[in-house]
Amino acid sequence: FLGGRRLGWFTACFNSIGQFAILAGIDYGLAQFLIGVMGWTSTPGLLIGLYALLLLSHAVLNHIGISVVAWLNNLSAWYHIGVVALLLGILFFHGFTQPVGFLFKFHSTDGFSPQYSFLVGLLLAQWTLTGYDASAHVTEETHDPRRNAPWGIILSVGISVLFGFIMLAAVTLSITNLDQATAFGDTAFTEILKLRLGSGVGTALSGLICGAMWLCGLASMTSASRMIYAFARDGGLPYPKFWAVVSPRFRVPAHAIWGLACLSMLLALSVKLYSAILSIATIALYISYGLPIAARLYARYKNKKDLPGPWNLGRFSNSVAVVSLLWIIFICIVFVLPPNQQAGLVMGSFFFILCLIWIFVSKRKFAGPKFHISE
Repeated sequence: FLGGRRLGWFTACFNSIGQFAILAGIDYGLAQFLIGVMGWTSTPGLLIGLYALLLLSHAVLNHIGISVVAWLNNLSAWYHIGVVALLLGILFFHGFTQPVGFLFKFHSTDGFSPQYSFLVGLLLAQWTLTGYDASAHVTEETHDPRRNAPWGIILSVGISVLFGFIMLAAVTLSITNLDQATAFGDTAFTEILKLRLGSGVGTALSGLICGAMWLCGLASMTSASRMIYAFARDGGLPYPKFWAVVSPRFRVPAHAIWGLACLSMLLALSVKLYSAILSIATIALYISYGLPIAARLYARYKNKKDLPGPWNLGRFSNSVAVVSLLWIIFICIVFVLPPNQQAGLVMGSFFFILCLIWIFVSKRKFAGPKFHISE
């Protein structure tokens, strides 16, 4: 409607790339976190093996236990809030070891300047603030989606920002020795809790956080498989009939689920740095968010008929859209700078491959979304 089927196809493709990359980022990060919680020595074999098991658990449960998945997804939000509240309560009870000004100090261990490290470090926060599209992917199963889907986006972002900032601030202020904490690298968060609260309590809280991360990965698999299924159903992917297969017994997009698991595994084996995986996921998803925003602005500029939905930003809509696009351009540049330059090479390769697929395959077959449910 806004940009034609070519823009719609590229938007869906970048979203698909982001879907399996963000699933890889969640489960890869969880594997690293679990190794720290258990006190194991991290080796490539252990990390990849644990990562594969986590992917397998999400794929199996999404395939054969969709009713359990639905219940766990409903529980997930309350579980996350409960874990954060418990962590904050315990840290407040023990008291903080650092002054509030400690939050605003720069400490870089990557060999770059503090300013550059700050810019590159925005990746973790930006990666956390993704998944807006999940509300859109399940609109076919949502009551009054034109209102509830946007509210789902606003509330999820607001809650994540508020509780996430409070939790990270509390943990940062609980660092007893900065040099000792940063020496643990990827498992620093777990070790900070152990050093401040004791091995038993710190390990228990870290275990609860692992549960929250696992639930996040489960929901990501559910949302991503629906996106891949819908895109294939509309003829947007090569071999669409294969990817759109629905299990006759379990009534789930089985091939999409297992395809996502395989692609996520392949990405983790191909990309060397965890941060590069996060960069690929973040850039791909934000490109898929930015293309429709740009198309809407262009349509308004051309004075095309504007049909705002029942949930809209009113007179602030254009201003918010322009700021959003500028920010997306900025992060797409920053997140392919060293040490994540591999993400830039991968994204460039993806774009080249997508162009070839569009020219030789999908340009003739993709007609755009189809209406499958009557009024």
